[in-house]
Amino acid sequence: MHLSELTHPNQLHGLSIFQLQQIARQIREKHLQTVAAIGGHLGPGLGVVELTLALYQTLDLDRDKVIWDVGHQAYPHKLITGRYADFHTLRQKDGVAGYLKRCESKFDHFGAGHASTSISAALGMALARDAQGDNFKVAAVIGDGALTGGMALEAINHAGHLPKTNLLVVLNDNEMSISPNVGAIPRYLNKMRLSPPVQFLTDNIEEQMKNMPFSPELSRLKEGMKRLAVPKVGAVFEELGFTYMGPVDGHNLEELIATFKEAHKHPGPVLVHVATVKGKGYAIAEQDQVGYHAQTPFNLATGKAVPSNKPKPPSYSKVFGETLSKLAEDNPRILGITAAMATGTGLDIFQKRVPKQYIDVGIAEQHAVTLAAGLACEGMRPVATIYSTFLQRAYDQIVHDVCIQNLPVFFCMDRAGIVGSDGPTHQGMYDIAYLRSIPNIVLMAPKDEAELQRMLVTGINHTSSPIAMRYPRGNGYGVPLMEEGWEELPIGKAEILRQGDDLLMIGYGSMVYPAMQTAEILSEHGIEATVINARFAKPLDEELIHPLAQKIGRVVTLEEGCLPGGFGSAIVESLMDAGVVVPVTRIGVPDILVDHATPDESKAALGLTPPQMADRILKTVVKERGAIAAL
Repeated sequence: MHLSELTHPNQLHGLSIFQLQQIARQIREKHLQTVAAIGGHLGPGLGVVELTLALYQTLDLDRDKVIWDVGHQAYPHKLITGRYADFHTLRQKDGVAGYLKRCESKFDHFGAGHASTSISAALGMALARDAQGDNFKVAAVIGDGALTGGMALEAINHAGHLPKTNLLVVLNDNEMSISPNVGAIPRYLNKMRLSPPVQFLTDNIEEQMKNMPFSPELSRLKEGMKRLAVPKVGAVFEELGFTYMGPVDGHNLEELIATFKEAHKHPGPVLVHVATVKGKGYAIAEQDQVGYHAQTPFNLATGKAVPSNKPKPPSYSKVFGETLSKLAEDNPRILGITAAMATGTGLDIFQKRVPKQYIDVGIAEQHAVTLAAGLACEGMRPVATIYSTFLQRAYDQIVHDVCIQNLPVFFCMDRAGIVGSDGPTHQGMYDIAYLRSIPNIVLMAPKDEAELQRMLVTGINHTSSPIAMRYPRGNGYGVPLMEEGWEELPIGKAEILRQGDDLLMIGYGSMVYPAMQTAEILSEHGIEATVINARFAKPLDEELIHPLAQKIGRVVTLEEGCLPGGFGSAIVESLMDAGVVVPVTRIGVPDILVDHATPDESKAALGLTPPQMADRILKTVVKERGAIAAL
């Protein structure tokens, strides 16, 4: 059978080990060819090919459910569940999603782009199954990196308390999340990887004792002997209420299939510990597991990225990492905190330059924020550097542990705004809205990478309250940068970039330059706009904005974030509270989910390109003038 013929995972039933190995090879070939051509996640999926095939051969996927944690490791799952023919559209507009989506396939039982959710979701499905008297199987596949997230541990704690609820947890242990895992749990799992498989010992005990007469005392003896057969390092899961199996070679199909079949026979929660290699089958990815977690288009033979047609300015993340490192070299109180995203946030630069001031907490955003609060209590300058979409996970900690206590934690939110091909789970749409409503916090966003440098100094020097800075994914504008000597910005002060009497345009962060471009287009149509770089969403520069709004009489706000509760809403509220009643047009992301596409494609679909925004403003102005003329 060829991979292209697989349209339903149940077609794996009855295939020989040799046939499965052939399909595994074809999955890796298709995976590598696709990601090399268009980009995407690489290492995670390559590491779970055999795991996927073995698990699915032991399940009836018309009834049974598999929940994948995060989903970027589920490319093999997609290839055997009817998406082979469309796989070349991966992460492209209207194409196959890079993560699992319930609306994309009946086999995508739970969507996720944030880690540590799978066991909770799977347990919920298992409890619903039991309540409805059904008997399908439920399996959660979770990476060892996701076990650093408290939510996964909470779910294990709950599931272990339910001995009559059948649930399979498959721990895909490759010693990695994006970067090498940190913390006591990964160290514990590493010890387990080095221990021999123990299931044959427990099986022997079961066989020897199964015909002996039952008694409570004998049952306790039996369980005690089983626990003695489990290595000390594997006993924790047993003590938490799980039947533990493993570690199993994650690339040995025969061993995997036998283990999964055995796991399905055991009542209650079962954890199968599978040891895999991230990037398996592509030597370059195996050797550089961090760099090949995900890739832009690259040469499959050499592993090198396809060069850009023209040089690009440095990314915001790189400018952030370089600037913060320079500041930290002169200030030992500065601590850079990441939640397992050092490379994505630019803190890998910080780690190399000032390793003693670098903290990686693992996939644990809640802990990261409260840890930062504790550091701030003792006079340190914690810089919590977390993607906008992931900071959502720590909302209560921001409110309760930071803002209520008015602690000077500096939040730096990378990937704010439209992120692109990762889709709705990763779009940084909501940080303006979800932070703006909290007392005490200051919100700011730079118009370009040079202003980011100044805002970094501003955030470090601001010690009277929490402060947050958002900035986009991707490259800057190529404006001149300084290597040192950056001046801080006055809190809550905006700047005028362009003068005009017909329209007041107020841009925030990444929408300031598009506002300038839009103003130039409007000028060609006889409308002259004043353009303000707001810099701060909270506090607003009301001393500047209110008189200009009153004088000019027409306001447009521009933001790369959700309109409900966003920057434009802040302007409207401020004007109304001051009694400045003027028409306001808010331009941003409406109340919809932004699907996977390139940022430019998404902006065009949302009407956020300068020509589109100019056209919308022109129509609004013409409509207003017509209404005035009719009076």
